[in-house]
Amino acid sequence: MENIEQRMQRAMALAGVVQAAALVKQLAWKGTINSDDLNTSVHSLFQTDPKDAEDVYGGRRNLNLGLRMLLELFSDKTATKDPELARYTISLLHLERQLMKQPKMLSIVQRGVERAKIQATHFSPTHENVIANLASVYTDTLSTFKFRIHVSGESAHLSNTNVINKVRTILFAGIRSAVLWRQLGGSRWQIVFGKKTLLQDAKYILEHLHERETADL
Repeated sequence: MENIEQRMQRAMALAGVVQAAALVKQLAWKGTINSDDLNTSVHSLFQTDPKDAEDVYGGRRNLNLGLRMLLELFSDKTATKDPELARYTISLLHLERQLMKQPKMLSIVQRGVERAKIQATHFSPTHENVIANLASVYTDTLSTFKFRIHVSGESAHLSNTNVINKVRTILFAGIRSAVLWRQLGGSRWQIVFGKKTLLQDAKYILEHLHERETADL
């Protein structure tokens, strides 16, 4: 029988997937996102040996958007679901499964992330050169799969190289969260049959986001 902490970790991982989906939509339609959210996405990609899910995101407070969107997306009380958010979330979970079936491709992805991580020590994690590098890794690997994520948005933003690089980097971060979700026992059936518990856990985390910060002072 799993404990509450294991469930919380898993809820955070799925919130990471949903957060990536929400950020991709925002970038595609508005051309910009909060710099802290971009930093969280890149940070998650560089955490190759974390002790827990909080480490991956630099703290649960950085999943505020993802937790809120998760509750909105999966709650039965939400009358109208966001079709784009749902499509991106499902697509990220599907693409992660495809990647896990190709160990050689996964190895290429890991090496690419390590190169970008080294590059980030010379610039900064969200420097445009680092973002371009991560986007290139995504293009050379995940974008070569038969199944690809179609992003809708304003043509002016989707023709902007900097915006597209951020979109690809955040899709990459979404895949990273999907990997974590599966490592923590997440699955399609978990969402279908364990949705009530998942929503309770996400709501609890959201309501207590800053509790640990206060306790540590």
